[in-house]
Amino acid sequence: MTKRDYYEILGVSKSASAEEVKKAYRKTAIQYHPDKNPGNKEAEEKFKEAAEAYEVLSDAQKRAQYDRFGHSRPGGGGFQGHDMNMEDIFSQFGDIFGGSGFDSFFGGGGRSRGRKGSNLRIKLKLTLDEISNGVEKKIKVNRLVQAEGVTYKNCNTCHGQGQVRKVVNTMLGQMVSTTTCPACNGVGQIIDKRPHGVDSSGLVSKEDTITVKIPAGVADGMQLSMSGKGNDAPGGGVPGDLLILIEEVEDKELKRDGNNIVYDLHISFIDAALGTSVEVPSIGGKVRLKIEPGTQSGKILRLRGKGIKDINGYGHGDQLIYVNVWTPKKLTVEEKAKLESLRVSANFQPHPDADEKGFFERMKEYFG
Repeated sequence: MTKRDYYEILGVSKSASAEEVKKAYRKTAIQYHPDKNPGNKEAEEKFKEAAEAYEVLSDAQKRAQYDRFGHSRPGGGGFQGHDMNMEDIFSQFGDIFGGSGFDSFFGGGGRSRGRKGSNLRIKLKLTLDEISNGVEKKIKVNRLVQAEGVTYKNCNTCHGQGQVRKVVNTMLGQMVSTTTCPACNGVGQIIDKRPHGVDSSGLVSKEDTITVKIPAGVADGMQLSMSGKGNDAPGGGVPGDLLILIEEVEDKELKRDGNNIVYDLHISFIDAALGTSVEVPSIGGKVRLKIEPGTQSGKILRLRGKGIKDINGYGHGDQLIYVNVWTPKKLTVEEKAKLESLRVSANFQPHPDADEKGFFERMKEYFG
């Protein structure tokens, strides 16, 4: 099949400047882009045809050969033609669309001229109060950032493309492969000059203060991510992320169980029998709790809404108070005598028919 004239494909004259060729290719490629013409094979072929034309006319040497010899040039093989696949087109020419308003057609602005910077990982310790209510923290991190005074030049291996192409002639035609440039690691540029103290990637260590907003309800071992707050990328690529690992500081009195808070309350058997009022620690401060007369060991009291706020916004957990009746190990002779006199009473023994009111009266008489 006879190939169409490259100038005709892009709709420019043979005297068109490089910028005019570039603008014409941008217009044609957008018109026939596969995202705008899904399933349209004819549009796909015209899209490849435009890329083929631009691949030749944007290169001064290839354009000069084309103007002189047309589609057949000395050395055999002709021009690259339709051997270019979609990945080749997007990676090689996508960056001419930057800022055109059509960045989404090429994955958000075309091929990234550079790598993504490495991620930073830190551990952040939080108290139960901070976890329950959420907190804003200012933390200091040492980041690798682009150094001032560094100058770059195009990579001699890939000539600024970030990729190297290899063409092999076979019995089936030309086989084209594209790989990341080993000299610049895909950046397309290498450092020409750098100040003292700057590493080979053009980066220097700098201490930054970063404000971190921790949502309420995070848990120990949970990892949060702050996009773009990691190390800068060599050659001006996309910065890495800051990964924050949450460490929950163990509270001396309160324990966490999911979104609930657990507290072990120890009271004497006298307070359990007669009832009392006690202060218990809670998130945000102490609260006063009433112990009803006759409270048994193992009873669980519940303070609703006094637990951890759910990270997904489903309210708060509760605070659970586990009552433990404390029994003294050492008693005075007088204390033993009083307890012995109580033991001889039938009402002192656990029994469904026991006179609970009478027992309480005797306890008050003995222990006042």
